Amino acid sequence: MLEFKLTRDEHIPLCDLLKIMKLCESGAVAKHLIADGKVKVDGVVELRKRAKIRKNQVVEFDGKRVQVV
Repeated sequence: MLEFKLTRDEHIPLCDLLKIMKLCESGAVAKHLIADGKVKVDGVVELRKRAKIRKNQVVEFDGKRVQVV
């Protein structure tokens, strides 16, 4: 499992997290993947591109998991 550490902010938009963690090529690609229902947050498909991802949530895509700490 990969780990992403939040710094000053209390959340990160889902599309930005996918891009920063290099799970996709760009923010635009991330938005398409989310809209297509290919991304899960805490085990549930998330369709909101800019969903606020907070500490202790797990994002899943393409067999990879990211724990936000």
